[in-house]
Amino acid sequence: MRALTFQDTENIRYESVPDPKIESPGDVIVQVHLAAICGSDLHVYHGREKGLDAGTVMGHEFVGEIVELGKEVRTLRKGDLVFSPFTTNCGTCFYCRKNLPCRCSSGQLFGWRQNGVGLHGGQAEYVRVPLAESTLLKIPENILAEEALLMGDVLSTGYFCADIAEINPDGVYAVIGCGPVGLMAIIGARELGAEKIFVLDAVPERLALAEKFGAMAVDYQKQNVSEIIREVTEGRGADGVLEVVGSPSAAKMAIQLVRPGGIISVVGVHNEEHFAFSPNEAYDKNLTYKVGRCPARYYMEKLIPMVQKKKYDLTAIFSHRLQLAEGVRGYKIFAEKLEECTKVVLKP
Repeated sequence: MRALTFQDTENIRYESVPDPKIESPGDVIVQVHLAAICGSDLHVYHGREKGLDAGTVMGHEFVGEIVELGKEVRTLRKGDLVFSPFTTNCGTCFYCRKNLPCRCSSGQLFGWRQNGVGLHGGQAEYVRVPLAESTLLKIPENILAEEALLMGDVLSTGYFCADIAEINPDGVYAVIGCGPVGLMAIIGARELGAEKIFVLDAVPERLALAEKFGAMAVDYQKQNVSEIIREVTEGRGADGVLEVVGSPSAAKMAIQLVRPGGIISVVGVHNEEHFAFSPNEAYDKNLTYKVGRCPARYYMEKLIPMVQKKKYDLTAIFSHRLQLAEGVRGYKIFAEKLEECTKVVLKP
């Protein structure tokens, strides 16, 4: 089959690799209909996350059709159209029972192989899915493949970021970064009742999308963000800051903007060794800081009714729809924000 594989920093290759095979009785093989490039793929692409084996098939956002079943799979059938979270999960361990399937005792991240161990990803013609019955969901009626694709990661992650921020309808919230997850965090905050949402970025097309989804756009390179937030909060600061970037500068901005007693909710993947603010700064703000990987499989089910209502044009975040063979270019334009790129979807 053909796939996008990691070779080295900023070196993705479109090449032929072996077809995946059933390895365990609970596996299925999915023929990929759509895959997407995620912001967290760029951590590997730029070398901020290290350890990935050369030759690993990239990607953890995919939807497709089941074409082969392990002998113990009973609730899924060949021909089922399915969508997937970015990690596998067993559904029965301590963490799965605590609605934290992203930390499943036997779970694995798609698109991560290190020292020969792990899972290949979904930016390919086919992908093997272990623990298939508890990992995959069938795509429900009235949900588009692109919508299901978003539910497996960025929509779930954005909603999770808003959820753990403990949204209050009377509160004022700031979203740092309006890439795909930030845009979905706006939707999450709105669905949870937020009426005053400011989103911070410097990319015009992303700010325009943020306004379309119901946020007040702030170009942090041209406007005084702290002053804007203070003006609408009687000088206090934001009740919650949703940080989806994962950088020291974003962390510093978050603690500057949050009010005493407020919450910083973080789903941006941080690779630095230390926090960008001191324990004393956190103490002086009575800060609640929440951070972690989204339990996407839990939120996928939770978000189905919302997506079926078609209240939001979720697929508007896809600026580029490319063939898988164009994936190397897709990585470049997404990584460098070329051609007004917001998110790339790939079709094998």
